[in-house]
Amino acid sequence: MMHGLTMRKPADRKAAIQSAIRTVKTEHAGVIALAEALDNGLAEPFAEAVQRISAITGRVIVTGVGKSGHIGSKLAATLASTGTPAFFVHPAEANHGDLGMIGHDDAIIAMSWSGESVELNGILAYSRRFSIPLVAITSGTASTLAKEADTVLLLPTVSEACPHGLAPTTSTLLQLVIGDALAIALLEARGFTADHFRTFHPGGRLGASLMHLAEIMHTGEEMPIVPLGTSMPEAIIVLSQKRFGCVCVVNEEGKLAGIVTDGDLARNLNRNLGVLTVEAVMTRNPKIAAPDMLASTATAILNDYNISALVVAEQGRPVGIVHFHDLLRIGVV
Repeated sequence: MMHGLTMRKPADRKAAIQSAIRTVKTEHAGVIALAEALDNGLAEPFAEAVQRISAITGRVIVTGVGKSGHIGSKLAATLASTGTPAFFVHPAEANHGDLGMIGHDDAIIAMSWSGESVELNGILAYSRRFSIPLVAITSGTASTLAKEADTVLLLPTVSEACPHGLAPTTSTLLQLVIGDALAIALLEARGFTADHFRTFHPGGRLGASLMHLAEIMHTGEEMPIVPLGTSMPEAIIVLSQKRFGCVCVVNEEGKLAGIVTDGDLARNLNRNLGVLTVEAVMTRNPKIAAPDMLASTATAILNDYNISALVVAEQGRPVGIVHFHDLLRIGVV
């Protein structure tokens, strides 16, 4: 016995699959309803919330209790990582001293599906007393939270995926989605770039993917470069010594004229390579990258074209080379 429930045999697989499909469809319908709301009455309050939050000089304080609190904590983290300083304050802790964390230059986003969470009363009163902008995310049209807020993001009434209509499921998904929409709109309003994003995400795979090729490329003597007219035997020696699987071929001006790869050699094995020059074998107009290209973009190019190295060029002149192993080393792939 567990909480009055008798342990039963393992769940029926077919029933479990049907349950999953029903849940996904129910929550999908909820997101569709939210999108329709944004096409109608929710649009203006949403734009007002973005303007109100982007105008503050302080931080965004996100609050909520229960499942709304969990979503609020995620929203605060998303805002903070995308250029909008924010943190989560639990309403119960706020009533025991954490109200002091909220400044007059801040704004508050309060989340409550019903809008009647009594734990929020302290923060609501505090925000009204000191005229701190208050944005409500709720479905309670006439709720206490909606009445107190400066801006109300009124979410559509939707069916919970829970068959009893009790466990917050679709409702929390809608709070999550509207929170993400706010964060992205603020990101765009602030002109937040990939470089800014990297500042807040220096570690792990995400930080690596936001590195520029100029930071990881091989340059100078490490580069496999030969001029036009080089014999294939000489080019093959450079190819084997540099170990990038390719050799850059440049013209008299030092501009990239082509590239000879391992693949080019394989495709020309039926020819007498000993009497040929690089012009006869090289691939003209190879894929190139700029020094400021993101490592993640370079990875996509290598994968899309099934190549192992990418020449980095400026004004047509090769200045570096990045191999798949370089991207693997920094953790992008």
